[in-house]
Amino acid sequence: MTARRRVRWLAVAAALALVAGCGGPGGDGDAPVGGAAAGAVRLSPTDPGPQGRVPQFVVECTFSHTAPDDPILHPRHSGRSHQHLFFGNTTADADSTAESLAAGDTTCDQKLDRASYWAPALYDHGELVEPITAVAYYRPGVGVDPTTVQPYPFGLKMIGGDQVAEEPQPLDVVAWSCGTGSERSPTPPTCPEGRPLRLAVSFPDCWDGENLDSEDHVSHMARSEDGACPDSHPVPVPQLLFTITWPITGEGHELSLASGSLLTGHADFFNAWDEDKLRAEVERCLHRGVTCGVASNRI
Repeated sequence: MTARRRVRWLAVAAALALVAGCGGPGGDGDAPVGGAAAGAVRLSPTDPGPQGRVPQFVVECTFSHTAPDDPILHPRHSGRSHQHLFFGNTTADADSTAESLAAGDTTCDQKLDRASYWAPALYDHGELVEPITAVAYYRPGVGVDPTTVQPYPFGLKMIGGDQVAEEPQPLDVVAWSCGTGSERSPTPPTCPEGRPLRLAVSFPDCWDGENLDSEDHVSHMARSEDGACPDSHPVPVPQLLFTITWPITGEGHELSLASGSLLTGHADFFNAWDEDKLRAEVERCLHRGVTCGVASNRI
């Protein structure tokens, strides 16, 4: 096993303990959850618990490609965006539609997840750093009753984080860490060997119930507060936590993001999940209060 493959294996092994039929590699989701399923954890439907113990399902998506495209902010204008790292759907580009994504292939271990995930490229001394992997955690918003969460509508577009931020963003929205450690920072910390650099971006978890996108690309979504969605965005949807891990540890790095300052961490999501599969994941994992994937505290 090469050193790079070993780092990736450690990252994934520590981040995931998937239950069969709940977002597992290529699983069809037909297996019952929570009964005899090894590792399933029953939780109070209103108790968010610590990260990694909330009801959730998890998908790992390896790096697909890089391009200066953004199907949300700059649709049909290839090359207009800053450089992005794309995960999941292998066909994603500036011309992507929900239908074209649904017909494409994916790097995700769950082959019915054909959504596209992307984030700004990370550079070290001006050289692009290829990521180890990305993990998408689908869970209820903090304090939200999991039984009320609805699947994303097909074609929904979302942005998490702020690509023009000039001040540190809230750590529950954008955070850097070493591996899956609990210490979070608004900028990349110096990470020890075996705990590579990771960026985590949390997406809004409330939808207005009508629009798949909006003129500013954010106002059709909102964040829950005190376990409830605002009246303007009454539909609770999964809170997507998207994480990217890079093979960066130790001193001597000069990091930058394609979007600008290291404070501008963000990520984008374009939903092209198989609709029946996504509905099954929500019902069999979130609605039953089951943890279908568990993140450890350390790589």
